[in-house]
Amino acid sequence: MDIKLDPSRDDLPLMANTSHILVKHYVLDLDVNFESQILEGTIVLFFESGNKFKKQSSSTEETYPSESNEACKFRTPEPCHIPVTNTRTVSSKMGYNDFVICGKGEKDTSGKDGNHDNQEQASGISSSKYCCDTGNHGSEDFLLVLDCCDLSVLKVEEVDVAAVPGIEKLTRSPKLRNQIVRELVALPADRWREQLDYYARCSQAPCCGELLFDIDTWSLQIRKTGAQTATDFPHAIRIRYTTKPQGRSVTWTSDQSGRPCVYTMGSPINNRALFPCQEPPVAMSTWQATVRAAASFVVLMSGENSAKPTQLREGCSSWHYYVTMPMPASTFTIAVGSWTETKPEICSSNDLATESSFSPFEADFRYVGVCGHVGYPCRFQNASATTQEVIPHRVFAPVCLKGACQETVLPLIPRCLSAAHSVLGTHPFSRLDVLIVPANFPSLGMASPHLVFLSQSTLTGMSQLCGTRLCHEIAHAWFGLAIGARDWTEEWLSEGFATHLEDVFWAKAQKLAPEEAQEQQGLRDCLRWRRLQDEVRNSPEDMQVLRPNKEKTGHVSDSGSSVIKHGLNPEKVFMQVHYLKGYFLLRFLATRLGDDTYFSFLRKFVHTFHGQLILSEDFLQMLLESIPEERRLELSVENIFRDWLESSGIPQPLQRERLAGAECGLARQVSAEVAKWVRVNRRPRKRKRKETEEVLEKLLPDQLVLLLEHLLEQKTMNPRTLQRLERTYHLSEQDAEVRHRWCELVVKHKYTKAYRNVERFLQEDQAMGIYLYGELMVSEDARQQHLARRCFELSREQMDRSSAEVVAEMLF
Repeated sequence: MDIKLDPSRDDLPLMANTSHILVKHYVLDLDVNFESQILEGTIVLFFESGNKFKKQSSSTEETYPSESNEACKFRTPEPCHIPVTNTRTVSSKMGYNDFVICGKGEKDTSGKDGNHDNQEQASGISSSKYCCDTGNHGSEDFLLVLDCCDLSVLKVEEVDVAAVPGIEKLTRSPKLRNQIVRELVALPADRWREQLDYYARCSQAPCCGELLFDIDTWSLQIRKTGAQTATDFPHAIRIRYTTKPQGRSVTWTSDQSGRPCVYTMGSPINNRALFPCQEPPVAMSTWQATVRAAASFVVLMSGENSAKPTQLREGCSSWHYYVTMPMPASTFTIAVGSWTETKPEICSSNDLATESSFSPFEADFRYVGVCGHVGYPCRFQNASATTQEVIPHRVFAPVCLKGACQETVLPLIPRCLSAAHSVLGTHPFSRLDVLIVPANFPSLGMASPHLVFLSQSTLTGMSQLCGTRLCHEIAHAWFGLAIGARDWTEEWLSEGFATHLEDVFWAKAQKLAPEEAQEQQGLRDCLRWRRLQDEVRNSPEDMQVLRPNKEKTGHVSDSGSSVIKHGLNPEKVFMQVHYLKGYFLLRFLATRLGDDTYFSFLRKFVHTFHGQLILSEDFLQMLLESIPEERRLELSVENIFRDWLESSGIPQPLQRERLAGAECGLARQVSAEVAKWVRVNRRPRKRKRKETEEVLEKLLPDQLVLLLEHLLEQKTMNPRTLQRLERTYHLSEQDAEVRHRWCELVVKHKYTKAYRNVERFLQEDQAMGIYLYGELMVSEDARQQHLARRCFELSREQMDRSSAEVVAEMLF
């Protein structure tokens, strides 16, 4: 059943047969072994057979043959020797797992044939046919298919949930294992604590028989002899496995203080190299996890609770997290390292007033509206949660960055959270941890439920870059997490919204007057317009389309499997087209409707669709239906599809708008400064005595970015001008966006005195420095090429794999 991909297409298969059976809950029990660089333990999956939310299927269009024509081969099970456990709650030592590693053992060097942010990196899904039918086989056994790669699966077994003491209190059929699970997953939202407790106890139950399994490049296939349908297949199974050091979902590295750490940055393959799972977004599940590591480490995870460590006698600590809101498995995130919590020196009374640390599920439920999602303890139905402007939050970082976090990140979080609440209302999640991740993190930020990763690049310069990035990731709590795209090709539903909302949140966080906010918005429009033009010029046309599958968007094969077009293309992660075209579409709609009307609608949309998956048409149809027909101004779903979502290049309405629009005041100020620098650059080395000195204005960070972009268009700039430019604006001390443009200028004009700035950027700002390597090589300057190769050799071992692949292709 090994899929053979066309290497020219870099497509990623989603193999799970979600149309037949769905995972409803995962229970992970893992040990972190830094010496061997593996996570090992077990995962228990609880199923519901039959997909109640099965979407329209499409006919098979693409066929991927197996390695051979033989039937799927399965491994013969060994006798099961799991002891019966009688533990009521989640313990730090799971009964079926009596080993605790905590950093001992030899490094696993096997299986290094691997590949690699919540960010969903997808551009086109089409259905696939596989060699094994996974539905009802008639006389054959039902085949469970899970997404899986870069894992060593050791054993798969059925869990005897009927052996759990006291299970008769849950069900009237205490001897029917599948019926027990059916009743367990169907417990109502107000019994969530009891449900989690039962999940934990069932996960520790003994096995009642091993299951046949086989594993190939992209999937794990499991069957039980005699179980011919999904209904007959065991609804609770346990998988014992280990990750691999080179697994593409897990990054083992060192933090900025030189201490070992590990974190999940699953994109583009998400979490299938962390645990066997169902990758398609329709597989919405909850989870709980117990993770053990040496006592010096802190475990952070996407969980509703602020976990505290439980000390074990083996010198390890155990951490337990859980979530009760069903979400795709791709949103699960974990980070383990010697993180230090950064706390404010003085806690203000204002913080205490807005940041109550109550559990939203402990307060009395007063329903304030009907939700459209499946049942879970929803904050939108909790009157206390709806008024909470600032949710409890913590900041973690390597010890060497504690001061920078205290100065930059901590003061911004309450302002950004409060601003977001003022725009969209109820925070979907009850708390937030922010972690400054290692230097090899390949982007500026990533949002997961209850946990945001921030690059160290956001800590330098003024608060502009850190504030806007925080706002972007906070926006993902609504768009990307609480409301997800049903089809990963529609990435703009996450990134376009977050990019648009980051500006709105940040303006409110700064408490800008409407005129100031409009000016800053105009400046950022200008910058994004330039980036979109550049992206369209330098990327393949088929990767510029926001809805590439057109009328087949959301379609999957009969089994639920599909293929992500370009999902494994290492350059895909650096593309911005979904961010930028999505942003401009939403700006276009907000302008046509008026901000008040648009954001009033957006709050209504969030309340209607939180906890659900959507397609573009869901958003657009509800938007247009909320507007009186006489005010729609020829807007229609079909027109928006045609002009914005289903065509490559620059959308025609945007072209017309930019041609007709006037430059904002802040951009005009930059144009005036550019003219001054052009005059400075043309002056001879020895000036006449009476010649007046140019008076240069102080510029905002975004203005500096635009200034440097304009100066990059100059054919030549002499070293004297570049030196004065750097000294005037203290460019080496500015934020990473400004310093990136400065480095481009240094490279273009071979300004050797500032090569140290380029070296520093390539080492410390890996999330943004990738294309600087290309510019160093394109120059065909021996010194610049040597600089590029030396920097790459210094950081190659720690660099993110996709980034390293792209850079290596540039250099060699």
